[in-house]
Amino acid sequence: MIRPGLCSVTLRALEPSAVVELAAAAGLEAIEWGGDVHVPPGDAEHAAQVRALTEEAGLAVDSYGSYLRCEGPAAAVEQETRAVLASAAALGAPRVRVWAGTAGSADATADARADVVRNLRRACELAAAQGIELGLEFHGGTLTDEVGSTLRLLEEVDHPALTTYWQPHQDMPREEALATLCAVLPRTSSIHVFSWWPGSERLALSERSDLWREAFATLAAHGGDHDALLEFVPGDDPALLAREAGTLRELLAVS
Repeated sequence: MIRPGLCSVTLRALEPSAVVELAAAAGLEAIEWGGDVHVPPGDAEHAAQVRALTEEAGLAVDSYGSYLRCEGPAAAVEQETRAVLASAAALGAPRVRVWAGTAGSADATADARADVVRNLRRACELAAAQGIELGLEFHGGTLTDEVGSTLRLLEEVDHPALTTYWQPHQDMPREEALATLCAVLPRTSSIHVFSWWPGSERLALSERSDLWREAFATLAAHGGDHDALLEFVPGDDPALLAREAGTLRELLAVS
């Protein structure tokens, strides 16, 4: 089953209550709460309040979108990880999105990569102890900027709590993007849904419906449960969420 949802960063300027209201009105079913504004790491009381708002509206918490980069001294990263997991647990999030460093796979030194691998493995251990899994942000400028590096990273960390998100890499044509999805499909959890083309120009979701129709069909054929989370709308305009959510639901219906 593929469940339609929302990344709260899509509506970063709004309060959590407004995010919940708009998501429910748009017919979405789950929210990934961002750790930059809506649910700061380490504030478990606030996270519990956001969880209550979400569930009272009949929505599920898909995940906690952290900005944990998993690089640097092990003790400092572990402290940051524990704060992130405290918020995730209070939020009721089954998964935490994490990032694989701050350097692309072609630029990272062997030592820097080993550092990220070590910190990621420790983060997985801490998360698994609380029944939480981690999902790698599939993104440029990190060790997941290229599908081969992503698969290698999953093997290097070698922990069952680690999955990967998926999204089309920026400026990547449809066929190439779909090939990356097929490559990481067995380890994919949630996916981030948006239409950027070319480059970072934000289009209506319908403008790349061919990409998303095939991506959803690929996910459906593989089986299992996934969340398709809207991330970004044209002009960051909250008034467009209902339209974009409607397109998402239509694409999922025919997948």
